[in-house]
Amino acid sequence: MASFVWDCLFCLLPSLLLLLLSLALRWPRVSYWARLSVTAAGWRLWVIICLILELPLDRNTRTWTKEAGSPGTDVLSGSGQASDGPMLICKPTALAKYLLQHCGSLARPRLPSWPMGDPHLQTLSSLLCGQHEDTLQFTRDHLLLRDGGLVALDWAVRTRLGEAVRRKRWEGRKEHQPGGKALGCFTTTPPVLLLIPQSWGGMTPHVKALCHQAVHQGFYVVVFHARGTAGCPLTTARLTEFGDPADFEQAVAYIHSRHPSSVLVAVSEGSGSGILLSYLGECGSSSYLTAAAAISPVLLGQLWFETAMPPIYRWGILFHRKRQLSRYLSSFRAVLDVDRALSCSSLRDFEETISCSSAQLQQRNPRPPVSSLNSGLGSGSHSPQGLAPSVLWALGERAFPSKNWDSYWERNEPLRDADEVAVPVLCICSRDDPLLPPASTLPLSLFQSNPYFLLALTNRGGHCGFTLEGREEMKGERTGNEEVEEGNWSHIAVLEYFRVVADFLKGEERDRVSCAGPQGEYSQAGQRSRSSNMAPTRRRRANMVRRPRLQAPEQISVYAEEDNFTWKRSYTR
Repeated sequence: MASFVWDCLFCLLPSLLLLLLSLALRWPRVSYWARLSVTAAGWRLWVIICLILELPLDRNTRTWTKEAGSPGTDVLSGSGQASDGPMLICKPTALAKYLLQHCGSLARPRLPSWPMGDPHLQTLSSLLCGQHEDTLQFTRDHLLLRDGGLVALDWAVRTRLGEAVRRKRWEGRKEHQPGGKALGCFTTTPPVLLLIPQSWGGMTPHVKALCHQAVHQGFYVVVFHARGTAGCPLTTARLTEFGDPADFEQAVAYIHSRHPSSVLVAVSEGSGSGILLSYLGECGSSSYLTAAAAISPVLLGQLWFETAMPPIYRWGILFHRKRQLSRYLSSFRAVLDVDRALSCSSLRDFEETISCSSAQLQQRNPRPPVSSLNSGLGSGSHSPQGLAPSVLWALGERAFPSKNWDSYWERNEPLRDADEVAVPVLCICSRDDPLLPPASTLPLSLFQSNPYFLLALTNRGGHCGFTLEGREEMKGERTGNEEVEEGNWSHIAVLEYFRVVADFLKGEERDRVSCAGPQGEYSQAGQRSRSSNMAPTRRRRANMVRRPRLQAPEQISVYAEEDNFTWKRSYTR
């Protein structure tokens, strides 16, 4: 009998231990110490994993403990006091003051603490973790370019599941939306949101989540894919350079022709900012865009390629680039050293090989005259060959490879024409971004002097991460008449930024018309008609932001007073 009792106690011992543990965890002091022990053990395990994978550690405990706030500037008051919100670094203008008053999402990021607040987990979650519900599908258009190349435009449309989810959410919150208008429809026709993914192409879960958020708010969403990326066929032996906006400019003109009465805005993801910022600089006031934003942008391209990156990220990017190149080995073998490109172990060597080494081949094979350029991709010709003289004239220096690495960046640095940008640009960056150079290298002087550039700098977020903390708690919270959506903070901030900028520009237009009177309207119309008949002239200046003088971000404060800068654009299209 005794042995039977002992056997029963031995079998029930695990259950008794679990019962005692659950009762003990109900005590606040025991629960507090248990949580600290689990966090410390998890941190030590994460340190070992980072050492094995050669990932840099964020040793500042203020960025992963919930009790301590992170240093920053309160963007609502502009008082310079420490807060957990981002720092808004910009020139004091009327638009900056308007954003401080009406763009409340910039002040409430609610980014999670460690472990989900770790920059590497934030980055990997944006690259690997997507939605559980397939509520969107994409229809593709292939746009034929001037040189015979192709780019892909993916238009986001709702599925039946997405329509059911939208109706359910709309019925639950339409009482909070005055006028029954979707959040994104701040004009009579839905605005068009143009997304530019990473430079190596592909549709990441981060881009899909932004598409879902924008479509839910009433935007027309289209994703731009450069030639040879995301399944877009490559019909010419010419790849898109890092800062070449020629293809994107033709895509923007095509989208504008399809939706001429819609407001057109653009968002870039990571290294896709090279194309977006170059387009804004080269087009200037002739751009069709009303506003633009860049999430975790690459502002200094040459520095990004020359800065060492953690191996796990570097090899992942190289894998995508080499896989794209390997699909067209026979076409590129005659114009560049394919074997050397496929054996590169750094982003700089790969980019230099495919963009500059072909000039060495042309030294052995002199460039043929324009009259004899009549061969195509199938014969393994270089990009200038097979192009009409008019196309060669339109492409200019980009029809031929760069002579060396420095000359490549003279024409591809994203901020080479930053002083020509004529639309507001919001850049969202994180200090702990593992894919970008340190935050101390940010060109803060550009944001302090140029009224069109605004920088929202956070302490956490990773690369294109910015995952919200407690998504279940975020549901039901409201800012004014709007309901706080579930998703990434950067998506919410960017979409609200577009709405606030559109409201600001409409208010500025109304004030200008009311002050000008009838005669002012006629004179402004005459000026626009005369300027539209003139060929657009744009000054080509030297690189304004090549190696700026750096300043500590902690010393930058947000200005709330209004400047005398006017937001009237000079239409030279």
